[in-house]
Amino acid sequence: MEQAELAAKAISGDEQSFTLLMDEMQGRLYRMAFSYVRNKDDALEIVQETVYKAFISIHKLQKPQYFSTWLIKISVNCALDYIRKSKKIIYMDKDYEDSYVPEDRGEAIDLYEALSVLDEKSRIVIVMRYFEDMPLKEIANILNIPLSTVKSMIYRGLEKLKINLEESDYNG
Repeated sequence: MEQAELAAKAISGDEQSFTLLMDEMQGRLYRMAFSYVRNKDDALEIVQETVYKAFISIHKLQKPQYFSTWLIKISVNCALDYIRKSKKIIYMDKDYEDSYVPEDRGEAIDLYEALSVLDEKSRIVIVMRYFEDMPLKEIANILNIPLSTVKSMIYRGLEKLKINLEESDYNG
């Protein structure tokens, strides 16, 4: 069954359809949350909060075809709320063990270290675009920023990553 059909059923109160949608989206939600907090336990807590908020407000979603955009937006807001509430300094978790990381751990750690030099919004835009393969318009919609800003953030972020990755190649 297509995501929009499942979303329409979930909106009308079908809990099984909602569960299927969450099963389908859990990896994306986790990666999104992890890109904000870089800690497995905190990311799981954010995913849990996202699912809860989505469940209690699914009836408010007016267009089922925008379910994934709506859910990612909830996830981003939950992550930002979590960061504000905890006021934690975000450190890189080098012991990150998860099935979503490539098998070559060295490259995964280099990439996460490289991403850590970016400011929060640039990092999220890069993660959404290249890890989640989201269209630029969808990213702009989720983050409530102009499309041109998304493009600029990606360009500047990639330039900074390129410089950082080249430096680590010489040091490694």
